[in-house]
Amino acid sequence: MRLQITLPLYRALMRVALPVMAATTALRQGRGRLPAGALAERLGSAPGGAAGPVVWLHGASNGELTSARWLIERLLAARPDLHLVITTNSASGRAMVAGWGMARVSARLAPYDLPGAVRRFRARWRPRALIVLENELWPERIRQMAGDGPVVMLGARLSAGSARNWQRVAPALIGATLARLALVSAQDGQSEARLVGLGLPQDRLGPRLMLKSRAAAAAVAAAPFVPPCPRDRILLAASTHEGEEAVVLEAFAQARAAFDLLILAPRHPRRGAEVAGLIAVRGLGFATRSTGEVPGPGVAVYLADTLGEMAHWYAMAGATVVGGTYGPAGGHTPFEPAAFGSALLHGPSVANFAEVFAALDAAGAALPAADAGALAAALRGLGGAAQARLAAAARVVLTEDGDAEALLSRLIALLPQASG
Repeated sequence: MRLQITLPLYRALMRVALPVMAATTALRQGRGRLPAGALAERLGSAPGGAAGPVVWLHGASNGELTSARWLIERLLAARPDLHLVITTNSASGRAMVAGWGMARVSARLAPYDLPGAVRRFRARWRPRALIVLENELWPERIRQMAGDGPVVMLGARLSAGSARNWQRVAPALIGATLARLALVSAQDGQSEARLVGLGLPQDRLGPRLMLKSRAAAAAVAAAPFVPPCPRDRILLAASTHEGEEAVVLEAFAQARAAFDLLILAPRHPRRGAEVAGLIAVRGLGFATRSTGEVPGPGVAVYLADTLGEMAHWYAMAGATVVGGTYGPAGGHTPFEPAAFGSALLHGPSVANFAEVFAALDAAGAALPAADAGALAAALRGLGGAAQARLAAAARVVLTEDGDAEALLSRLIALLPQASG
């Protein structure tokens, strides 16, 4: 008989994990990798509270919250009485939200998904609605918040693998969690079908919208250096994972006549030393962003091993290889590079944005390449004119539909009103 995780068992497992989670948080806080008070925030015991109705919005990290920034701005404009407490699982996400400097917005690390931590967080902030982004289905938070007000899921994304795992190990838990949602806006039809199959009532589905499709090109501050060559001679590999850098480096080496500089931006900057080793083994001259170096004569690869600077690299590069598409990650967003007018190339792993990449490929708005050899061949034919054609076609394919306004209307109607 297969073990089935129920809510009591889920809570028990989380309590068992708590000492390890708390010790890890305290250690990272002590080493300066988390802000002061991080453990208190994770335990839900940090100070909190704000005037007016409070809405809790949660996103996993930078990417999810960046994609929702336009929505956050629209909500605050439509409801000047609201205060948003925005939580995230990462220190970088928390710092990013705090750095926005928005009035009526507070940034915190999310409380652990434990009864006590969530209860303490609610007691301090008294949120009257919860908005979760993409696939942040935390059973305890959703269970408790459903008693305080509506719980809304936006940009909902559920892969086939995740759906199978929920169905196999916790069908009752996920079914009860989904039944508590008041409104779900999925990013694609496949996610809708999987959520309904796991227990989401059909009538809770709202207008479909992919949040990232609305993210315009961010305003870019002064670049850290003047590009050493024209934009159409710069290639970016954005948010790469382990194993992908080797593919891109091989393709770049085979197509050196087409591009002078490769900006290699790993998804996790902590892998910088590992990626630097891969570049060095190939005998390519490189400069490293985290040490303050800039590309100059003899530099073929720029290792962009920092967080929060991807907009600079999108703006510099005439073409972008979308990371996560040459491994099991399922592919990262094509919307952001396209918003900067960078031509799109990708590998075969696109499950996270399957419908989007299928539409791009069908319209000739992106170049699929199965391996390093195919990628090199695509790069050799990707001059400035071809880059411009691809970028223009991608803008047409990725143009938002009219669902945003309908979704905003539904969402605003659900949010709490000021008392009195």
